[in-house]
Amino acid sequence: MSALKSGSKAPDVNLPLVGGGKFSLMDALSQGRVALAFFKASCPVCQYAFPYFERFSQKLKSKGLRFVGVSQDNERDTVEFAKEFGVTFPIALDRPDRYPVSSAYGLTNVPTLFVLNGAGFIDHSIVSWSKSDMEALYKEFWDSATAGVPIFGAAEKVADFKAG
Repeated sequence: MSALKSGSKAPDVNLPLVGGGKFSLMDALSQGRVALAFFKASCPVCQYAFPYFERFSQKLKSKGLRFVGVSQDNERDTVEFAKEFGVTFPIALDRPDRYPVSSAYGLTNVPTLFVLNGAGFIDHSIVSWSKSDMEALYKEFWDSATAGVPIFGAAEKVADFKAG
């Protein structure tokens, strides 16, 4: 089974959050679009992608997109990952013994990013790291203030693709 595709209905998510509390996807979607960013702390491509996901989170939260990480690790390793790679958005913990949420989303590798609309359908399914997919996602949120402003700097060396 491969990761769920764009247009699919997103499975519900109810998971504990790092630091306490619970994450409910249905509650989050009632406030707007949600990007679920699945990862494993030991994954080199996740380590590469997540600082960029953090940048996207900061740039797009005022545009109505909320990022939530979904870790396939225990809380201790997840906290270390977030600290090392500067992740400030909330992170939910999938059960590392069975990965029920990762399995429901058909994950075969990480990182995988799903962008869900308010109705709970997947608008974007991005497996691994894809610069062009991330640029296309950013362009969706352009308005008169951000039109034409790239998410990546001209001098920045950003990989076009990295397989997870």
